[in-house]
Amino acid sequence: MKKTNPLWLLTLLVMLPQFVETIYSPVLPMVQEKFGVNEESTTLTISLYFIAFALGVAYWGIQCDRIGRKKSLKYGLITYGIGTCAAIFAPNFMLLLIARVISAFGIAVGSIVTQTILRDTYDKDSISKVFSWIGIGLSISPIIGMITGSVLASSTGHQGVFIMLYLLAVLFYFLSRNRISETKHSKKEVSIRTLIDLLTRMIGDSEIIRCCLLIMSFNVLLFSYYSLAPFIFKVQQYSSYAFGYSSIVLAAGTFAGAQLNRFLLFRNISSKILVTGSTLGTFIASVLVWILTDHGIYFLIPYFFIVMAFSMAIPNILSTVLIKYKNETGSAGALLGLIYYVLIGLGLVSIGLIQNLGISCIIFSGIGLLALFIFKQKEKTV
Repeated sequence: MKKTNPLWLLTLLVMLPQFVETIYSPVLPMVQEKFGVNEESTTLTISLYFIAFALGVAYWGIQCDRIGRKKSLKYGLITYGIGTCAAIFAPNFMLLLIARVISAFGIAVGSIVTQTILRDTYDKDSISKVFSWIGIGLSISPIIGMITGSVLASSTGHQGVFIMLYLLAVLFYFLSRNRISETKHSKKEVSIRTLIDLLTRMIGDSEIIRCCLLIMSFNVLLFSYYSLAPFIFKVQQYSSYAFGYSSIVLAAGTFAGAQLNRFLLFRNISSKILVTGSTLGTFIASVLVWILTDHGIYFLIPYFFIVMAFSMAIPNILSTVLIKYKNETGSAGALLGLIYYVLIGLGLVSIGLIQNLGISCIIFSGIGLLALFIFKQKEKTV
């Protein structure tokens, strides 16, 4: 097992996309008031973010195989910096949307390139344990983003958030240029025909589809909170600080889930068992969110268990899903990300239309449960 890149930097790069998204969440009501748009339009800045992110994952993942991991990372961070800079000076809501799309397309490198480097570096026996560390980062990055966004929203407004994001683009560009080394030294052309054949194989792979539906389900549940909860807090006359500090409850769930995941993995509990248990627990917690949504902010209690399940399930899904595609990791990772981020984007469009946190939780936790059950049934009949 040869380590060529610092794990701390790879972890930060994986965390960056979720931090970028959730730091923006506390300023959603400000954006609504600033540009004079309704709640549905405001949440569109989140759903379109994920669709653009999906396209970025596909593009940068393919570039990983074509021009290498390090160049892809560099160009993606430059694109992200351009988008965040444009957002700072956006004079109207439409230009803000465009800037968000550009920055989402660029920051997708933090997810796909970093995961590709990790899959290049670690073998099958080690990668689950490595991703358990990554899972901690993935879980706490939204919490850090919410608290940071709340502080900036109260002190500098929405423009302060975009200034912070631009400074992060500069910081990570220089860190990556100086500290990341190439892990794929034989670059190759990736033809459209090759990608179509690979996509056909992946769509026909029931394990890939099951994993994409589960990843979509858990992410929509997580980002439903960041999309809809700010308006619940506003209606109940809580400040943006209160919404930001609600993340302490989520942070506790995140920490508990990440530590439990590592504890069970090191005792050789299989990833499939952990994912199954997390999915079942999430559905039960979602029913409780639905019951408690109209009773103040007590819905935070079951959300503790939702983020706990997220921090257990996602690392186990991501670490094993592409084991059969080792010879085409970059392209396979690109297509995998394209599939599940499009699903996440569409899911967030739907929750923007539903505008009800409890109902959204039941629908998408139910999708995860059905995916688990249906594909398990298929496995038994094969």
